[in-house]
Amino acid sequence: MLPMVELTIFALGILLIDLWVPKAWKWIDALGAMVGVLMAAFCVWQIQSTLPSRGLVGFYNSMLVDRFAIYFWYLFLAGAAVSILASVHYLDLENEHHGEYYSLMLLSVVGMMCMAAGIDVVLIFIGLELMAISTYVLVGFLRRDRRSNEAALKYLLLGAFSSGIFAYGLSLLYGLTGSTNLASIARGISGQNAHNPVVVIALFATMTGLLFKIAAVPFHQWAPDAYEGAPTSITGFMSVAVKAAAWAMLLRILLFGLYPLRSVYTPVIVFVSIATMTGANFAALTQTNTKRLLAYSSIAHVGYMLLALIAIGTSQPGTPGFYDGFKGILIYLLVYTFMNLGAFAVVASLRQRNVIGDELDDMAGLYQRAPVEAVLMLLFLLSLAGIPPAAGFLGKYYIFLSLIESGHYGLAALGVLYSLFGLYYYLKIANSMLMRAPMEAERLPLSLGMRCTLGLTALATIVIGIYPEPFIRSVNWSLGIVQSPHVQAMMR
Repeated sequence: MLPMVELTIFALGILLIDLWVPKAWKWIDALGAMVGVLMAAFCVWQIQSTLPSRGLVGFYNSMLVDRFAIYFWYLFLAGAAVSILASVHYLDLENEHHGEYYSLMLLSVVGMMCMAAGIDVVLIFIGLELMAISTYVLVGFLRRDRRSNEAALKYLLLGAFSSGIFAYGLSLLYGLTGSTNLASIARGISGQNAHNPVVVIALFATMTGLLFKIAAVPFHQWAPDAYEGAPTSITGFMSVAVKAAAWAMLLRILLFGLYPLRSVYTPVIVFVSIATMTGANFAALTQTNTKRLLAYSSIAHVGYMLLALIAIGTSQPGTPGFYDGFKGILIYLLVYTFMNLGAFAVVASLRQRNVIGDELDDMAGLYQRAPVEAVLMLLFLLSLAGIPPAAGFLGKYYIFLSLIESGHYGLAALGVLYSLFGLYYYLKIANSMLMRAPMEAERLPLSLGMRCTLGLTALATIVIGIYPEPFIRSVNWSLGIVQSPHVQAMMR
């Protein structure tokens, strides 16, 4: 619990320090949050260095700190650190630089850690609500902006509704098995008829909550409005860290607690995956707001990751399709963290005193006003489209490989087809940056924090794409497996 306790102490400390700090020194809040994240990462490293092979179980078997949890903890902290760097100048421009912003971000990471390490549905739900409530407030943090207020209200109402359905499904699972522990639920479910109406209702209610949190169609309605109305730095944080936490929770519940029901939920995942890729890609084609376009792009990427979940659900543990599907999701979340945060950082850098900067027209002529940012944005867009050697190719490679290994050739072909759709609307942004005349002639200023954000995300996107072996090994370590022959062949 040390990383969570440490983040909580820093979150409360920032609230106290903020009362004494003058307005011109609000950057100290961001510095405190960054130190807290770095110290939490050091605590995670300490746990990792002494971690038994089977992990550490504590709190009456409600928490399992294993390699899977450690991997996601690093991912959450990386997303928070980059988001903090991108927030300092942006909040100054919005005149909303307050300590509670960083406190809520750190507390949301605490909730994410509970979601990744929880093996008891009570702890998972508590972590989910801590993360969700913090995020609701952060989405509406621009109190004088009607779009931000509207986005927060929609997110709150839909989020509360989905949490209620999710809690109902979990309560049914408790009634069926007499336990809230995922291992006990798996044993209790395996002894029952998978097509029992109560079991099916419990499964679907639980899946509704899970699919809402990852913004899969048809439970995606909140994402475009929340992404558009939220502060751009929070939009980036939501699109990577919050989504990674939701995926950690989904994998824990579906592959640890409800794995005996995979024959029931895998056909549903097939339908949801196809609907998500179809709906999101077609909706993104018509968007003129960059944040909404990237929101639908984010939903489309959920559809690709669900394809890997299909490969896992239809493959036996220990087979290449099972492991490569699992690795595909984890690697996808890793590369998505950096390339998507980089894209939203470029959008945030367009914010000026009199320009919001999130419309596609605001990207016009960016190469003439800020050539470095335009080139980096092109890199992030090509990575999101899965074009090698950028890092995004690696995630798609493993997903399509797992589909082929598990015999889903049609789904693999469909995924490749929709990737071409994605390339079209990403290049629409690139065309605006490189080919159109700028609406303003003045050079675009760039703060030190934003320079660091763009530099870190661009470096990670390039390095993971060109030299992926250390990162593949880290994913293999998190799953407790050795490097597969396919990876060795790709390395050669």
